[in-house]
Amino acid sequence: MTPPILCVVGARPNFMKMAAILPALRGLSTPLETRLIHTGQHYDAAMKETFFRQLGIPEPDMDLGVGSGTHAVQTATIMSRFEPVMDAEPPLAVLVVGDVNSTIACALVAAKKSVPVIHVEAGLRSRDRSMPEEINRILTDQLSHYLFTTERSAHDNLLAEGIGEERIFFVGNVMIDTLFRLLPQAPSLTEVFRANPGDTNISLTTGMAYGLVTLHRPANVDDPQTLTMLMRCLAEQSKKLPLVFPVHPRTRKRMHDMGLASLLGQSAIIFLPPVSYLEMLSLMKSAKVILTDSGGVQEESTALGCPCLTLRDNTERPITVSEGTNTIVGRDPAKIAHELDEILARGGKTGRIPEFWDGHAAQRIAEQLSRSLR
Repeated sequence: MTPPILCVVGARPNFMKMAAILPALRGLSTPLETRLIHTGQHYDAAMKETFFRQLGIPEPDMDLGVGSGTHAVQTATIMSRFEPVMDAEPPLAVLVVGDVNSTIACALVAAKKSVPVIHVEAGLRSRDRSMPEEINRILTDQLSHYLFTTERSAHDNLLAEGIGEERIFFVGNVMIDTLFRLLPQAPSLTEVFRANPGDTNISLTTGMAYGLVTLHRPANVDDPQTLTMLMRCLAEQSKKLPLVFPVHPRTRKRMHDMGLASLLGQSAIIFLPPVSYLEMLSLMKSAKVILTDSGGVQEESTALGCPCLTLRDNTERPITVSEGTNTIVGRDPAKIAHELDEILARGGKTGRIPEFWDGHAAQRIAEQLSRSLR
């Protein structure tokens, strides 16, 4: 029997991508054997209920139970727990996605054991090495044998870093595969608001226009001055357009520690608990604008045709700006206000869906691996 491909997930966005990849690998005319390994980098009890059920992902074959920690501790713990998994059943290859600590940790273990590394979502660059994810991206790509890219600029990035062209495959975006497949299953806004009453002093009605906010990156939420400035700005902008804000646990804790609740008492911000993937799809597709610091949300908003304002100074997904609906506004309240006014007055960027963001990226990956690994 052919050895399995160990497919690694560690954080929420990884599951959305793997939800497309696993069925494609298993659905080949001669299926590729797979094992799903969850490092436990990010985990909560609701994940099995929401992600596994909604995304159609099978229970992991193994959960390493790593949990939180500093970057060094978390990466080292993943490596020490992943190595015995590889020793117990030497795999055909190790497949990693994205740019989280689980990605680089498992790629490093595999490379040191001369096992081929497959990196899905390779070649993305923000040029900002203060972001831990940028370091993870660069190093994982250097360790990988097969590099699957979501946009053509990633191909140029990899060539510039000395990676052979024969190892690079432009296939499109597996995150968008999952979005298109599950969008018809998204609940109504009424159902979302009923299931997540949240904290608000304004009424939640299905027909209302609103903006959607997501905020979780350490650069935005860990520094008291930056987070206070951003939340003051959002409170002010909510007077023009109510803002729906599913609050990441990390962000909620920082807001609580910084005493920001009183600042936002009179705003038109609707604070929701973290929502499921399908609920998030519903909120995104109905939003007038999305304000975010998430890379994945930049891509999803482009696929959905919703104007997006990215609350960062750069993006590793430039196609969302050049072809999609994304505008980089950073953390400048004046620029955020100006761009929001433009969207409210003129509708904002409409963009187009980029090349190969067609719902078939995972199939292209599976077919290429079938040729390469066999």
